[in-house]
Amino acid sequence: MLQTSKSGDSRSSWKVLIMDKVTVKVMSHSCKMADITDQGVSLVEDLFRRRQPLPSMDAIYFIQPSKENVVMFLSDMSGREPLYRKAYVYFSSSVPKDLIARIKNDTSVLPRIGALREMNLEYFSIDSQAFITDHERALEELFGEDAGSSRRFDACLNVMATRIATVFASLKEFPFVRYRAAKVLDDASTMTTFRELVPTKLAAAIWNNITMYKSTIPNFPQTETCELLIVDRSIDQIAPIIHEWTYDAMCHDMLDLDGNKYVHEVPSKSGGEPEKKEVLLEDHDSFWLELRHAHIAEASERLSEKMTNFVSKNKAAQLQQRLLENLMQSSETVGLRELGQLEQDLVFGDAGTKEVINFLRMKQNGMCENKLRLLMIYASVYPEKFEGDKATKLMQLAKLSREDMKAVKNMKLLEGSVSRKTSNGTFSLKFDSAKRKHAERKDRTGEEEETWALSRFYPMIEELIEKLNKGELPKEDYQCMNNPSPSSHGSSGPPQGGSLRSGRTSGPTQGGSVRSRRTATWARSRASDDGYSSDSVLRNVSNDFKKMGQRIFVFIIGGATRSELRVCHKLTAKLRREVVLGSTSIDDPPQYITKLKLLSEKELSVDDVRI
Repeated sequence: MLQTSKSGDSRSSWKVLIMDKVTVKVMSHSCKMADITDQGVSLVEDLFRRRQPLPSMDAIYFIQPSKENVVMFLSDMSGREPLYRKAYVYFSSSVPKDLIARIKNDTSVLPRIGALREMNLEYFSIDSQAFITDHERALEELFGEDAGSSRRFDACLNVMATRIATVFASLKEFPFVRYRAAKVLDDASTMTTFRELVPTKLAAAIWNNITMYKSTIPNFPQTETCELLIVDRSIDQIAPIIHEWTYDAMCHDMLDLDGNKYVHEVPSKSGGEPEKKEVLLEDHDSFWLELRHAHIAEASERLSEKMTNFVSKNKAAQLQQRLLENLMQSSETVGLRELGQLEQDLVFGDAGTKEVINFLRMKQNGMCENKLRLLMIYASVYPEKFEGDKATKLMQLAKLSREDMKAVKNMKLLEGSVSRKTSNGTFSLKFDSAKRKHAERKDRTGEEEETWALSRFYPMIEELIEKLNKGELPKEDYQCMNNPSPSSHGSSGPPQGGSLRSGRTSGPTQGGSVRSRRTATWARSRASDDGYSSDSVLRNVSNDFKKMGQRIFVFIIGGATRSELRVCHKLTAKLRREVVLGSTSIDDPPQYITKLKLLSEKELSVDDVRI
């Protein structure tokens, strides 16, 4: 966008970049200001703020295709004295025909337009393999008590679908669109709820957008090149609240971070009060990149090696050491190891009511948030223990407020019609009348080479992605929007094919693309000061990514977790297929709990998502 807008007039190579509130976030998630200025942009402006006329400069408009934005653009460039010499207009998603007609009908503006294109770039990249649609209220607007009758329901889904579709437009990918289907129940008296249809409706809306690209975007694939799986937060209500023991997850869970920004104190050079310094934990930091998905104990060991070798010369290593020390101290203070062990024992069926009751009795003065998270896990595994007045007794034992218990109660809103009311009408999280086995996960310890304590837990999307890769997703539970093309070998699994890079077949690889596959950005080798690769996953994976199969995209409606992001990186290496995570937002446990309370709460604001 920036490069193609370069002027032939060398005397005026600097340009103005004008964006709206959404596209400025898209840009800030994708690049830094230095990247923009390197392309000849000297000034970045807000479309809706009063701007100084610069008639000798060209302007790049990167805006959403809304009526308000088009009116503002036409106002800028019409009349005898336009604000800029020439306008290069790029829309973030597909433009309605009436807005195109409005622009073409303005004869004073038309000669001043140097480009008028659809960029199809309206998602927010948060990682080399993750993006969000920036729908912080998705849980409330799609699963809340009154969501089904609200206009916001359809508006939320439509914007979400548009933004997800632009991911595939910008990457030139045409996906198999699979989604978690609503359950078909034998009981005719039980109707499917609107909540159960959310993935279905989103899949249909995405499909409508993507099929249009086949005729409107040059060189867009005409047959399927990747997989998209759409699910919602109900597939795993434990992952957002359990204590994760990887470095990235613990930093965001336990430290006072603002997004990826960490503020810490450093000694003053003048000997006065300590100075506050802001640091971004991001991909540009090679130490962060290497340690973020490691177990906290492994991260500590790795950093200790680096500390011994060269920490006195490296401020980045000193920062990570400071972070680790803060995490270790906080963990000890709140007794996190004991709590974490109980959480995982509950999930894998090695603990039950007795252990939970004993823990709550022994931790009467413990952190309310930690006790609430424990009860939420307990409710997922033992829903019958929250029937009738049992929930009240647990609340009293844990010394939690009714406000806190809303988070437990509102878990049922995500379950749809699989939730049931008991005979006396009180709340129950039961999936069905049959007695459930009290384990929420299959223990995979023997399958993985894990050596660290408290590393048994894994999010459910790990199993789903592996099944998708093998073509083993149950068709009745995960349906496909596509009519399988003759070359696709059916819709239940990825097609088989060979890479055509360099014009040669490389042999049969699962899900091979007919287009050359670029190396995943995270997989490009970087060197740390100590000679180690900055991305630890490279130690276990060959650098030859030429045979990587088709991408797998997973979109989670209602917020994703850092453990799920970690799994996508892990499975990329394991399956040799780049796995991309998409979601409405990335939530840390405190944020998710507050959003869950909002499903039936009118007084709270989403601005209070940090407890």
